[in-house]
Amino acid sequence: MGQDTIRIGSRLIGEGQPTYIVAEMSANHLQDYDRAEAIIRAAKAAGADAVKLQTYTADTITMDCENEYFQIKQGTIWDGTTFYKLYQEAFTPWDWQPRLVKLANDLGMDCFSSPFDFTAVDFMEEMDMPAYKIASFEIRDIPLIRKIAKLGKPVIMATGIAYLEDIERAVRVCREEGNDQIILLKCTSTYPSPYEDMNIRVIPHMAEVFDCMTGLSDHSMGSAVAVASVALGARMVEKHFTLSRADGGPDAAFSMEPAEFKKMADEIRIVEKALGRVTYQLTEKQERSREEGRSLFVTQDIGAGEVFTPENLRSIRPAFGMAPMYYEEVLGKKARVSIPRGTPMAWEYVE
Repeated sequence: MGQDTIRIGSRLIGEGQPTYIVAEMSANHLQDYDRAEAIIRAAKAAGADAVKLQTYTADTITMDCENEYFQIKQGTIWDGTTFYKLYQEAFTPWDWQPRLVKLANDLGMDCFSSPFDFTAVDFMEEMDMPAYKIASFEIRDIPLIRKIAKLGKPVIMATGIAYLEDIERAVRVCREEGNDQIILLKCTSTYPSPYEDMNIRVIPHMAEVFDCMTGLSDHSMGSAVAVASVALGARMVEKHFTLSRADGGPDAAFSMEPAEFKKMADEIRIVEKALGRVTYQLTEKQERSREEGRSLFVTQDIGAGEVFTPENLRSIRPAFGMAPMYYEEVLGKKARVSIPRGTPMAWEYVE
């Protein structure tokens, strides 16, 4: 049922295609438009295939209320404020987004976003964004997912707070709407994510269970987890991206700086080459290297009629003589001719 390849913008994602690397801007623009543009340019230089935005306002994602329910106290880096205040600081102004999309496209990158309500979906459609990302905390918002699925564009879903049944329900809704362009991202919704909680073995399991493409939305520090996920079959890798963690901001603490992102992207491309294909054929260089292996050589001068013994016949390097597997078969037999020391052993010398 799942699709082998999915197109986002000009790029195909899937089997045999390069890993799709996404730089998540999130709140790292710090409400400075010029910085937002600088992030996109830096992401391109660092090897990103796409930049991702978030489309919401404080009023579309929550409400301005300070009772106990709206206090952030889940043990996160944002504890001590309210949801409304956090999102007032973190949102990406909507009037920026068409310009940011154009910049990314002009640089040869895709640009898409995470919508957090129906109005955001409609706005993204006005910009003709090529894909929709369902954030971890929206994976249970079935009406939102259904509205997005009906658009017939790729639906990327992070699974950070999802139980198995939550993922199953979200996938089912997309398929009910005739949309099988689904990419599930393994995600751990702690910021930053401890390595021992990443459980990236879920990536191939999720692909098998849901018969769809899988990837990683990574909030851990460094590039090791992201690179390892590619070896496990991740077709998409998403990391938060900032110009400098020292500049601060709601997401800075777990975001990658340009040099770190480039290192990750370069290592992912190396891993892609190294994964290769299932083959037991040898390259031309490997065939030449076989000459450095072991074979049977005459190690003492042998006269005609003399017996081959462990003293005058040995398995040594290089590999120009008979294969060592014939060693015991030759021992005890007689030499047909005289053989000088250093001669590669051959059947023609055996009586």
